[in-house]
Amino acid sequence: MGENKSVGKRWEDMETDVLVKIFKQLNMIELGPVSQVCRSWCLACSDPLIWNALDFGLLKSNFIQTRASPYIWVDDWSDRRLTQLLRVAMGISRGNVACMIFHFNLYMKDEHLTYISERSPHLKRLVMPAWNRITKNGICQAIRRWSELESMTMPTIAHPPYIMEEIGKNCKNFSELKIMGSFDAQFATAIAAHLPNLKVLSLRCSRVAKEAILYLLNCLEHLEVLNIAHCMLFDGPMLHPGRRQSLRELDHTVHEKAARLREFYHCQSLSCIACQRMIADEGLMRWYRYEECFWRQDEISSLDLGDYGKLFDAKCETNARERPPLRRDREIRL
Repeated sequence: MGENKSVGKRWEDMETDVLVKIFKQLNMIELGPVSQVCRSWCLACSDPLIWNALDFGLLKSNFIQTRASPYIWVDDWSDRRLTQLLRVAMGISRGNVACMIFHFNLYMKDEHLTYISERSPHLKRLVMPAWNRITKNGICQAIRRWSELESMTMPTIAHPPYIMEEIGKNCKNFSELKIMGSFDAQFATAIAAHLPNLKVLSLRCSRVAKEAILYLLNCLEHLEVLNIAHCMLFDGPMLHPGRRQSLRELDHTVHEKAARLREFYHCQSLSCIACQRMIADEGLMRWYRYEECFWRQDEISSLDLGDYGKLFDAKCETNARERPPLRRDREIRL
């Protein structure tokens, strides 16, 4: 046996590139114990190729809506589960996360956001959950740590200027923004003042004031791509329902202003599933009512999140038809 014993490589001596290719097939839950096998496996599990995107898209809070601020109650189990998963992910990734995705209905707190921002300094793309339990101080401190941030998807917020100001001051390469909820003149003014170099903007499935769209098209000289598909457009003050009018067709003035854009997406059709949902929800989409991946979709390819990532093994089912090739000005039909 001593002389004829065959000599082969041990698992821990495998090339790092090979290990990385293998470990990319695992989800985050499986990577935890794998990273503890040996030093070489631990290093391979932390490779940036594995952690380019950290997708928590299936993770939602157990919540109840309330009438008092923050208008949401979340059970302790949801908070503990999120804390545990963040510790595992941040520990293994070692600061290599470039894109982080959260579900719209995951209600994290300041302590969660602080933990993430301190351990993901090279974040470039962020998909935020709802703001209810996050304070002004919490989000501002996080943005200051993300100097490399280039793209953000965010729910609507009551007072947006301070967030736009923080992004403008600290994230010099920021160029993409997606807003889900409500978009008025105040929001448009904040973007024009603090993000003058914005190139891509999506307001898909939001309640939008026509004056806000026209203002941005006039002010944002570098804007190249705009998506207002399935939006409820209003003419008049959004804060005064009695004085505003819902627009059934896209105003010709918007078409004229958007003619200079490289890509312009719009859809207001009673035969469109997404538009029907917007009408049923009175312009404020109740994302929890629909299939899991509906909130992840976008006609702008760089903002579309596609199928779920690898936190859990799951497939995203959708009723949307396959998209046709890109055109500069496209009316969307689902």
